[in-house]
Amino acid sequence: MSLTADLVALIHRHVLDPGTPPGFEPLTDQDHDQRQAALLASHPKGEDLWLFAYGSLIWKPACEVDGQRHALLRGWHRKFCLKLVRYRGSAECPGLMMALDIGGSCRGVAQRIPAQRVEECLGQLLRRETSVKPASNVPRWVTVETDKGKQRALAFAINRKGPTYCGPHTLEQTADILARACGHWGSGAEYLMHTVAHLEDLGIHDRYLWKLQELVAERIKAAAMGREMPIAAS
Repeated sequence: MSLTADLVALIHRHVLDPGTPPGFEPLTDQDHDQRQAALLASHPKGEDLWLFAYGSLIWKPACEVDGQRHALLRGWHRKFCLKLVRYRGSAECPGLMMALDIGGSCRGVAQRIPAQRVEECLGQLLRRETSVKPASNVPRWVTVETDKGKQRALAFAINRKGPTYCGPHTLEQTADILARACGHWGSGAEYLMHTVAHLEDLGIHDRYLWKLQELVAERIKAAAMGREMPIAAS
């Protein structure tokens, strides 16, 4: 990989948590409980729950999982299309987060949550993936293909009607943003590095992310040498 921990460290900076951005409202415990109840009502009681992980849930699970298997999701693809002014970005230097967007396909993993822990883990998962309204990510049931056959799974997909959906960016524009943005959780470059590294460890080579990490590395190196890369036109 071109994008290394040493390069990521060059753009890390201490950023205070600004709190909930203007125009958003924190979800209450009642909100979470209602969303959890709706999902549980559509899940067969007493059965394991499978979660489709394609990004940070692979390398930083929201709850304890009991095994995983390679999975292919058709009709959706991973893309940096979620604008951040918190977590891994700021109002002064917005960042981008990956989400599932419509079209194409996505290779990731299906993680198993045992039946006896579904309610507990689902609550942890919902609080990790969604914290404000209107929501940026929306939980939905999908069908993934695994070496054991087709499997119903829960996935989190971008809310295209939400204010954080930023639509199409070129690869170069995405690299410009990730090479600069940082929030109180860390940088977008760090998030990209961990995701690509863990996918490669699993034998999943995502050409889009591989090229992106090369471009981000180039931009960080150029900035460190005092020669800024040209910013791609928006």
